[in-house]
Amino acid sequence: MQVDLSGLRALVTGSTKGIGRAVAHKLASCGAEVVINGRKAADVTAAIEAIRKAVPNAKLVPAPGDAATAAGCADIIKAAGDVDILVNNVGIFENKDAFEIPDADWERLFQTNVLSGVRFTRHYGPLMRAKKFGRVVFISSESGVQIPTDMIHYGFTKSADLALTRGFAQALAGTGVTVNAVLPGPTRTEGVEKMFAAAGQPLNPETERKFVTTERPSSILRRMTTPEEIAEVVAFVVSREAAALNGSPV
Repeated sequence: MQVDLSGLRALVTGSTKGIGRAVAHKLASCGAEVVINGRKAADVTAAIEAIRKAVPNAKLVPAPGDAATAAGCADIIKAAGDVDILVNNVGIFENKDAFEIPDADWERLFQTNVLSGVRFTRHYGPLMRAKKFGRVVFISSESGVQIPTDMIHYGFTKSADLALTRGFAQALAGTGVTVNAVLPGPTRTEGVEKMFAAAGQPLNPETERKFVTTERPSSILRRMTTPEEIAEVVAFVVSREAAALNGSPV
């Protein structure tokens, strides 16, 4: 799907790898100027080079910084400048026994997966409202609806992202700014591949099938999605054509 995002500027947090990078790539191919974010400046540079190689005319802006901290968010906002599209994508996950998750891990996932989106939306929402146009997307997860037993703290943060989506949409009702959530199921990213490798089960068609049918049986696709498939959904949600979609999980 090709939508026209020319004349719009987008910030995609956590866009050096995985879903975030695929989204940044897609938005750039649709004509948006895209701000690339990651914790390490070297990763940001590498992502920009890779996207520009695939999309020669891509307009890309580096904004390194740690979105899990208030200071890092401030640095990212300063580098990004004004934006029309905000994709709150940055997120982390891990497998851990439900009764062995310490406070530090709950807080770490909350800071990254939830508070980062709060900080960016709190900053950009009023600016978009003043322009009478804007698109905010939270990359939530199917895990926010069907909490995975092996990562309850992750599911909790993704449920929180759904609450933020509806709350901010209501706060911006009738302003021309939309706030929606995209809920990917299991997705074949670098992070998921590392998770499988750490468990001694390299990701392949057989381990993927077993995981989706036994560990994530609520997935009705019965397969993992790709980052590029998620990026296609995001591109529509942030488009001008999606003006009637607001406060919704997608």
